Amino acid sequence: MELKVKDFESALKSLEDIVVQLEGGDLTLDRALELFEEGVKISRFCSSKLDEAERKVEILTKTSDGTLTEEPFPEQEEGTEP
Repeated sequence: MELKVKDFESALKSLEDIVVQLEGGDLTLDRALELFEEGVKISRFCSSKLDEAERKVEILTKTSDGTLTEEPFPEQEEGTEP
């Protein structure tokens, strides 16, 4: 089974759709297993994209001497956009 998603956002949307279908419970066992397998692949894709983003952030936050500076993300108030 080939992964059909190309970016993180579409992968996440596909994963959400799969969860809704599985939670609905109106699937045959074969279809549920097929969706579960697709969901696992998409989940791994998302995880690798997040790991890649983390590495990029780490590279961008290194100081000139090679040490990392830890700066927390600013906390958002509820109801505000990022």
